[in-house]
Amino acid sequence: MLRALLEAGVRPDLVVGTSVGAMNGAAVAADPSLGSIRRLASAWENLDAERLFGASPFTQAATLIRTRTSLHSNRPLRRLIERLVPVALIEELPVPFQCVAACVERAAERWFSEGPLADAILASSAVPGILPPVEIGGEHFIDGGIVNSIPIGRAVELGASVIYVMHVGRIERPLTPPRNLWQTAMVAFEIARRHRFARDMASLPEGVVAHVLPSGERKPPRYDSAAQLRYRDFSPDAVRRRIAQAHRASAAHLKSVQVLVP
Repeated sequence: MLRALLEAGVRPDLVVGTSVGAMNGAAVAADPSLGSIRRLASAWENLDAERLFGASPFTQAATLIRTRTSLHSNRPLRRLIERLVPVALIEELPVPFQCVAACVERAAERWFSEGPLADAILASSAVPGILPPVEIGGEHFIDGGIVNSIPIGRAVELGASVIYVMHVGRIERPLTPPRNLWQTAMVAFEIARRHRFARDMASLPEGVVAHVLPSGERKPPRYDSAAQLRYRDFSPDAVRRRIAQAHRASAAHLKSVQVLVP
């Protein structure tokens, strides 16, 4: 999706992101070029080599016993962030950037617009149970998707008039009634996150346009709550396929809407 935007001549004036969108967004805010997109694609295609989630079951169990809250350390992710985005502070990024995390103590969203970049991205990406909460300023933060998974409203608050939504495909998948206890919890979460997205889209101020870029799935499968557990499957072939199909679909979409470049 990012490649299609840049090829269409679209350059960001502002980037806001949640969870994995915080890492990808920061990389683009640091260098909004096709070279940056190629580096991002390479990182995702070789994610298994980063061993973000490559610990053995024994190591996972040991980590869970030690932390009581997560299966993995976030140190490998920090190393990846620091290599992809060699900028220490958010305010040093050439393009204004913000990311969101969920504050545990205040049960509220927290937007990071300054301070250590890696800490903010780790906080925004701290998937509950998978990666540990991140302490910043005496408060603890978990994945921003809990409170604001597709932050259209934040972009509007910051003055955006043309918004490009780059999502991971889940909103394209229809929901079905749950069949077990786990699915009940996951479907409830999906309803909550999609409801906010739908509300934000429906309440865009006059003069604000939002383009939701397509993932390229020909027939998006129905939402599979069990699939959300398969976070360790980053085979290079599957990643390349998803990147390629999203690029084709997004490029065609941008051409069809005749994007106007300022």
